Amino acid sequence: MQLIDTHSHLYEPEFDTDREEAFARAVDARVGRLLLPAIDSQSHGRLFDLCRRHPDRCIPMMGLHPTSVNDNPRWHEELDTVEEYLKNPPEGIARFCAVGEIGLDFYWSAKFRDEQTEAFRRQCRLAIEWGLPIAVHTRNAWPEMIAIVEEFRGSGLRGVFHAFSEDAATYEKLKACGDFLFGIGGVVTFKKSSLAETAREMEVADLVLETDCPYLTPAPHRGQRNESAYVVHICDKIAELKNTTPEAIAAATTANARRMFDLC
Repeated sequence: MQLIDTHSHLYEPEFDTDREEAFARAVDARVGRLLLPAIDSQSHGRLFDLCRRHPDRCIPMMGLHPTSVNDNPRWHEELDTVEEYLKNPPEGIARFCAVGEIGLDFYWSAKFRDEQTEAFRRQCRLAIEWGLPIAVHTRNAWPEMIAIVEEFRGSGLRGVFHAFSEDAATYEKLKACGDFLFGIGGVVTFKKSSLAETAREMEVADLVLETDCPYLTPAPHRGQRNESAYVVHICDKIAELKNTTPEAIAAATTANARRMFDLC
């Protein structure tokens, strides 16, 4: 059984004391690939360093996170950096597997709605230009997200809605917009989460697995730091919901991730 964590922040400071050990635990848990979304230029160095150390297993994305737009007078320059890296990856980085992590996040503040929307649209256009999928973050902004994705219908825009935890109706609306998959993470294991019921209705062909570590830790590790090794618990939960085996879910979601992110 081989798994892919399609959304891991293993390069973040929470892992500074045991990053290599956490990586080894993921490998031991049969996580063959870790896909690492970018946040902004302040973390690029850590991201690239991890990918250079493990080029066959740690695959980077490039993008500007929506909350890094907020109250940032240099966000246009950050987008220029994203575009430049997509054109010319830094030394030791063979390629980026997606434009991400991008999207809309009005949870902390809606004050920067226009700026986030402009940044998201620009990065969607970059993804189309470079033939890459997008890794999409959405928080407290689903109506706006659906409207923008619908604008791009038929353009070739494709990707993954990261940390998806909405209802089946939202799933169906987004699925109708094009070639999109849905990242299922630790929330599906929470006792009071409605995502489990939504996941029952979703097609396995539309799912990929993710941790979003160090955040959104699944049961039975809630309250602790999340890590990529824990993607196995998400696989097990989806298998339970779908009344099938973890091996079947691992095979299907790994194939989905390989197709979307062009992984050999």
